[in-house]
Amino acid sequence: MAIKIRKEDALNYHTQGSPGKIEVIPTKPLSSQMDLALAYSPGVAEPCKEIAADVENVYKYTAKGNLVGVISNGTAVLGLGDIGPDASKPVMEGKGVLFKKFAGIDVFDIEINEKDPKKLIQTIKSLEPTFGGINLEDIKAPECFEIENALKKEMNIPVMHDDQHGTAIISGAALLNALEIVGKDISNIKLVVNGAGAAAISCTRFYISLGIKKENIVLCDIDGILRADRIDLDEIRRDFVTQRDLHTLSDALKDADVFLGLSAGNIVSQDQLRLMAPDPIVFALANPDPEITYDLAVAAREDIIMATGRSDHPNQVNNVLGFPYIFRGALDVRATVINEEMKLAATHAIAKLAKEPVPDIVNKAYGEDKLGFGRLYLIPKPLDPRLITTIAPAVAKAAMDTGVAKYPIKDWDSYELELQERIGIDQRLMSVVIARAKKNPKRVVFAEADNRKILKAAQIIRDEKIGEPILLGNREKILALIEDNSLDLSNVTIIDPMEEKALLQKFADMLFQKRHRKGMTVVDAARLVTQRNYFGALMVESGAADAFISGLTRDYPKTILPSLQTIGVKPGVKRVAGMYIMNTPKGPYFFADATVNLNPTAEELVEIIGLTADAVRFFNMEPRIAILSYSNFGSAKGDIADKMAKATALAQKKYPDLVIEGEMQANVAINEDIQREMYPFSKLLNKKANTLIFPDLSSGNIAYKLLAELGNSEAIGPILLGMNKPVHILQLGSSIREIVNMVAVAVVDAQSSSSL
Repeated sequence: MAIKIRKEDALNYHTQGSPGKIEVIPTKPLSSQMDLALAYSPGVAEPCKEIAADVENVYKYTAKGNLVGVISNGTAVLGLGDIGPDASKPVMEGKGVLFKKFAGIDVFDIEINEKDPKKLIQTIKSLEPTFGGINLEDIKAPECFEIENALKKEMNIPVMHDDQHGTAIISGAALLNALEIVGKDISNIKLVVNGAGAAAISCTRFYISLGIKKENIVLCDIDGILRADRIDLDEIRRDFVTQRDLHTLSDALKDADVFLGLSAGNIVSQDQLRLMAPDPIVFALANPDPEITYDLAVAAREDIIMATGRSDHPNQVNNVLGFPYIFRGALDVRATVINEEMKLAATHAIAKLAKEPVPDIVNKAYGEDKLGFGRLYLIPKPLDPRLITTIAPAVAKAAMDTGVAKYPIKDWDSYELELQERIGIDQRLMSVVIARAKKNPKRVVFAEADNRKILKAAQIIRDEKIGEPILLGNREKILALIEDNSLDLSNVTIIDPMEEKALLQKFADMLFQKRHRKGMTVVDAARLVTQRNYFGALMVESGAADAFISGLTRDYPKTILPSLQTIGVKPGVKRVAGMYIMNTPKGPYFFADATVNLNPTAEELVEIIGLTADAVRFFNMEPRIAILSYSNFGSAKGDIADKMAKATALAQKKYPDLVIEGEMQANVAINEDIQREMYPFSKLLNKKANTLIFPDLSSGNIAYKLLAELGNSEAIGPILLGMNKPVHILQLGSSIREIVNMVAVAVVDAQSSSSL
């Protein structure tokens, strides 16, 4: 779905914390004089001498092999045009973020103040010693063709102008699959391309390499059909003129099989689509508005196969399906170029992946029952974790087959594991959760709506359609905060408990019925339901809301008690537990219990282990559980060590299907080298622990807070486990982003039949 972006939000995003979106982080320790001496002088001289003796050693001793330069002169930035190199920098940083997120590739963005193609070529060429590859970005046509061609010839590292080739590679895969579905031979189809910029020209060339005959292609730009009698065409566009007697787009579309739009929004009519041949394939890729809207197109032709560049419709042609993985494969074999064969390999790999069964994690991420190859699923979804292990190896193999790989891969199984470790699903956990939430938003009641952070988070939740906020609190105060902070929360439900006399009475009756044999009187119930934590929890219990969020401004124990008294725990559960997800550079780790149980017994830990394992599976990961202590398998004695050893034995017996190991120290749990050397019997060997069970609340709480502050990690939680309905308690002082993440978890929780 289209996301509503406000100017203030975009500017705040780029200024909060450190300005921009990227930073450089050392990969080696720098904590001692010896470290500094090794990193710089005098120790750095040794790798310098090794590289001087053999330049290929630069890949061994530096980061070059995993470093891409994203380079632009700012002459064709998004839809903004020639805005200059400085103004292009946010886009280039953004491209770097995508490289890192989806393929684990580091990026330096380089903005060059130069429009002369020859000078720009020379400047970029001189940067070859720095980078393992060059991604050209937002350079206007026709200069971009000259620049890329020259650099590919003169440089010995892979170079690709993504504006040209990204759309071609992705849409090419969609085209192959669409033609297969409608049973048409690519060599016989008629193609109409609307637009004659860099992407359009590159797509046309690429489609020819896929098998379309050049004489069956018609290009159209803002001035009409590219005809032989036009005198305003440059040499590149003149190569695609038609000899047919066509003058308008309507002329060209008559009996055409495929329409490719890379131009402007809302310029194609339903009547024009009706001119096309049976089973027309329409790729309307102008952004943000396609050449014809999806709804109008499918209304005009029941037999249409439609793709756009938008995420709110099927078949999104998104360049992120290609460039991260193409460069990943090219870098991993040290390719000297990204050639046509490598691009074709990427296209065929993407097309093939779309025909394979879709994993549950992808179906859940997009709120589908069963995605499958067909008219509404021509290409994989951007959050499909198989993309990296499908496209990168295909590109690497094509590089090897065509003789441009300097470092061939010998063990493909090991390479796939390496790719999974680089990124896999780990870096996308919250992306998947948020995508799942958007497919079926639920009503989320906020107990602390008289807080700026909560209101800002509610606006994001509403704008991105993650959930439907219900704001609980004093109406006048909430409205004043909305106005003072220039927020847009029109049409969001605001409930002031003191205005809801009927509901107060209903909720008081409910609470009294639940607690009258626990010492609660009618008067007590009537007084308590005026408190927002009771009122909000009773909204969920009564079905007036689907999930409850609180805790930003109150201590955890005081916040959770009303929900325990009103909603309670799931049948068969004796106690709730709290779990944090720690998103680290090495992937997510699940910490339990870090918020609820002060000092659980061994038997109570077994129940916590079961709740945590279910929660980890809820996030589509297989739990691999380490029971933590200061002891390794009985190496030290004491109450905690004995308790954790007992908990391990009991849990292994109760949950024989789970990978559970302990008792063990934290570093041993996550360091396979130590296990391999010292404890080769460990069940976690080659399985890598991702779920850590702490002996008490104190140790778990300390560990997650230290990791969040010192370990370059993001804490998601605390996630409350074992409640009968979705209730999630925020950490005191949570950030807006943390609130949004927690709401997404709560919404997905509400979507399922049982609470976490």
